Amino acid sequence: MGNKSKMLKAYFGEDGVIADNLPYAPFEAIEAIEKILLSKKIDLLVGSSLGGFYATYLAEKYRLKAVLLNPSTEPWKTLKPYVGKQKRFCDNDTFKFKKSYLKELKKLSIEPVKGRYLVLLQSEDELLDYTKAQSLYSMHYVVVEHGGNHRFENIDAYMSMIRKFRAVGTL
Repeated sequence: MGNKSKMLKAYFGEDGVIADNLPYAPFEAIEAIEKILLSKKIDLLVGSSLGGFYATYLAEKYRLKAVLLNPSTEPWKTLKPYVGKQKRFCDNDTFKFKKSYLKELKKLSIEPVKGRYLVLLQSEDELLDYTKAQSLYSMHYVVVEHGGNHRFENIDAYMSMIRKFRAVGTL
């Protein structure tokens, strides 16, 4: 489990946050999240990077609220250099990122129009161009913090904003 998940659990409680490790294959990851959505009462999705991309797909499909932290907007492009053997950041688990995953990601691409979004971006994200997410989600609540990084390490500063968005869907 990554630091953001740990901080969210600390703030919202163990029962308020589900942060399972997902399958590496995009279609399998979506299927795993959908099983959780259908088995529990979920009122908010939170996703970072690729998780933000998945959260957008699911927020649109189920008309949910989602908080996105430095979300990936075109992972089929940005993840192309990572095809092959990789290590997962949070636990160093080794896995193979397959070329076929890029095609699956492209098929999951969707415009954010039906869901409600709070998008938190940091301008010094070293992996993703924050302006792409800023543009894609411009009709939603977008906060750009100058500085920071891809890991969005100061998420704790935004917990009350996330709580308010979860409660009412607006800011």
